[in-house]
Amino acid sequence: MNRLLGSLIQKRAAGEKYMKSNQRTVSRGATLIVSAVTLMNSDAYAVNLGTAGNFAVLGGATVVNTGPSVISGGNVGVSPGSAIVGFPPGIVTPPYTLHTADAVALQAQNDLTTAYNAAAGLASTTDLTGQDLGGLTLVPGVYSFSSSAQLTGTLTLNYQGNPDAEFVFQIGSSLITASASSVAFINTGIGSTPGCDLFWQVGSSATIGTGTDFAGHILALTSITLNTGATLDGSALARNGAVTLDSNLIDNTICNPVGVPDSVNTMLLLGVGGLPLLAASRAQLRKA
Repeated sequence: MNRLLGSLIQKRAAGEKYMKSNQRTVSRGATLIVSAVTLMNSDAYAVNLGTAGNFAVLGGATVVNTGPSVISGGNVGVSPGSAIVGFPPGIVTPPYTLHTADAVALQAQNDLTTAYNAAAGLASTTDLTGQDLGGLTLVPGVYSFSSSAQLTGTLTLNYQGNPDAEFVFQIGSSLITASASSVAFINTGIGSTPGCDLFWQVGSSATIGTGTDFAGHILALTSITLNTGATLDGSALARNGAVTLDSNLIDNTICNPVGVPDSVNTMLLLGVGGLPLLAASRAQLRKA
């Protein structure tokens, strides 16, 4: 856990340093702060999390944590339930906080429902029913399972050099990963933020196994469980049930860098050269 926490601190420090270095003073007396903000929820993608993108953990009934979990890059919230348990010892890194059955969590749940339905409604490009995701190398697309999906080992996602590629997994019932499984990325392209454009639409519940290194946004109809020591680059968003944590690291900072709200789906750009700066900022944050 110390190794995971150290990695988290390094990533956030690198992001803050990069953002500070991009302050620009405009000649006519105006000062522009160019911020590295996520494009994950822009209209370029079929699945838009809306304000749910501001949450690293969102439960419908409750959120329960055991042990020294660290949640970064997003809030922890619950709605319509009213119980968030285990913070502390769990930590939510500033500027994010807890939202218990308030208007912010309610709106996030509404946006999660919209995103869930959008993901479920996409036309499948490949049916993987009955196949284990472990050992597969997949290109961008929409992958469907009529019932449950299993990950044993490593799933490799090949972006084919396209930083705007999107992966959506439609799972009819449950998602289960074996212990020490992982999601890996190759050929991501300059300026990509792998994991931000990866969505798991789960028809019932997701269980992330002990020590699994997982990635993407889990959109579960019922519940999400991260077993001991599992890590998630992305978010755990449950519509109706609980999110249960046990000494986990959930890091959504690459999708929602250095506290910039995910609902801000654009970048303030003045003058020539803004778009190259945006690409450079996304690449720098990914390398951090």
